[in-house]
Amino acid sequence: MSPPRCGFLSQYTHHHLVAFLLTFFSYVLLHSSRKTFSNVKVSISAQWTPSVLNDSSPAFSPGETWEENRLFENTGNATLFLGLLDTIFLFSYAVGLYISGVIGDRLNLRYVLSFGLCGSAVVEFVFGTLTEWLHFYNVYFYCCLWVLNGLLQSSVWPCVVAVMGNWFGKSGRGFVFGLWSACASVGNILGAFLASSVLKYGYEYAFLVTSTVQFAGGVVVFFGLLTSPKEVGLCLDSETGLRRVERDTDSHRPLISDEEDDDEDDTENDGGYYSIQQQDQDLDPPPKAIGFIQAFCLPGVIPYSLAYACLKLVNYSFFFWLPFYLSSNFHWKEAESDRLSVWYDVGGIIGGTVQGLISDVLGKRAPVLAVSLLLAVGALVGYSHSPNDKIVNGALLAITGFFIGGPSNMISSAISADLGRQEALRGSQEALATVTGIVDGTGSIGAAGGQYLVSLIENKLGWMWVFYFFISMTLGSLAFIMPLIVSELRAVCSSRQTRARQL
Repeated sequence: MSPPRCGFLSQYTHHHLVAFLLTFFSYVLLHSSRKTFSNVKVSISAQWTPSVLNDSSPAFSPGETWEENRLFENTGNATLFLGLLDTIFLFSYAVGLYISGVIGDRLNLRYVLSFGLCGSAVVEFVFGTLTEWLHFYNVYFYCCLWVLNGLLQSSVWPCVVAVMGNWFGKSGRGFVFGLWSACASVGNILGAFLASSVLKYGYEYAFLVTSTVQFAGGVVVFFGLLTSPKEVGLCLDSETGLRRVERDTDSHRPLISDEEDDDEDDTENDGGYYSIQQQDQDLDPPPKAIGFIQAFCLPGVIPYSLAYACLKLVNYSFFFWLPFYLSSNFHWKEAESDRLSVWYDVGGIIGGTVQGLISDVLGKRAPVLAVSLLLAVGALVGYSHSPNDKIVNGALLAITGFFIGGPSNMISSAISADLGRQEALRGSQEALATVTGIVDGTGSIGAAGGQYLVSLIENKLGWMWVFYFFISMTLGSLAFIMPLIVSELRAVCSSRQTRARQL
């Protein structure tokens, strides 16, 4: 195969398209199956509690409850346990994020990705479908399954990012990855429609459909995914000074391993086609990777990590609890609530794209983030007072998703990449991956701790206090990045004063 010519369009082949689609739909399917659990919480809660429990009927004793294949005596206790499962999942997912990058660097990315997809699909099938078919209910068994599910799912995101990083270089990366980053929200929308379409037959069939589709996707990835261009012999012309990539470990390099400060001559030569380059002459030994504690102490890492912990708590609370809230608060059918909840993800897709574009134009992230978080507070107040009207509720949901999902996407992607371009991290692949893992892992820990709090607050105080909790977390996120906002604004003012003196 002849190598492609330089240029934004000619640099891509059908292999790039296949890699884009397979990694995109891998995470779409993962989020689709993950969304199923939040979409069927009402049905699960009803199945785990006695169907009739009123003043005229005697209360069930714990022994009778277990004999009737019911785990809890009332829906309140069932709701608390569902929140505990969300917390268990997110904590195990957060722990897995810290170690999954290490595994991906040492094993074949295709194997790890396929194993994560297929393994998670099997666990979800056992959790939601097999246990219901066998009428086997056990809280400890459910907890163990959800710990395993969190660990398996944590291996998917680092792998798909690494594969995309191998195929797509700097040229056009903003557009390509901006489009690709919608995979999570697309998965949420797909999961909502899949679950709502079969929910009338029982919640176990919602798990059956999504887990089966995810398992099939893992099989397709195993046989069809190419983790890097070198697997099909793609390389640049010899006159560029580059030669075929031969090191096997190159197929495991992450997206943010691109050198952002290459010389202009090197940039003109590569045309953005490869994120992995190897000169004809021998390369110097790679610099020693920065340590975990050193990466944690880099400027901006701690503030953004803490801010993301607060913001991801709110974002994932909507992810896990929105259909349940719509059903329990407005008494809408569960399938209708599932479909309506997708408007939050639609708003998040648009918000991430628009706010990312604005921050690129301004060259500053923190001020855009601050304005969006302030408007998010108003959006949360407005949505908490939404009337019992599906059209109004959907519109308010989209606005809320715009101002919460948008900043969340910025921190997890663009801002994490900005942190990885600091002077201490140049040329250090391990340090770049570590910084990204710290930000995302810390955010997942914050989200994990919040899910049980949501169920506890709702059970004790009601849904309005849950929204007060969301507002306080959003303001907390803004408070953590306030020093960075002040620093960036001072830099802008100083730059303007310098230009004024020169004039």
